[in-house]
Amino acid sequence: QVQPVESGGGEVDVGGSLRLSCSVSDDKRDSMAWFRQAPGKEREGVAAIDSFNITLYADSAKGRFTISRDNVKNTVYLQMTNLKPEDTATYYCARTLIYGTLAYQLWPQSYTYWGQGTQVTVSS
Repeated sequence: QVQPVESGGGEVDVGGSLRLSCSVSDDKRDSMAWFRQAPGKEREGVAAIDSFNITLYADSAKGRFTISRDNVKNTVYLQMTNLKPEDTATYYCARTLIYGTLAYQLWPQSYTYWGQGTQVTVSS
């Protein structure tokens, strides 16, 4: 299965934490990323990780979100802390099947395979 599968979404209070998981069925260690899309807004990149585990974050995520990869479980995580109402969105995991570093890691067009998404709701 090439498509990633997300899990871990839910509803949390402002200031709370959630950890999203993105599982794949292979060990290609390709460049992957988390995106999010709120109603009426464009899909935006949140965090990316390349094949060397070098990470990149959107300004909105810096200092609050952490992306990581477990090579044994073939899973990429997004740990989110100090959540705000504006973090409410459907979160998507995306992958490229490309080993290396992408030129535009937070650009949706850089990714080929997408998960179905998981909803994150932050209540004030």
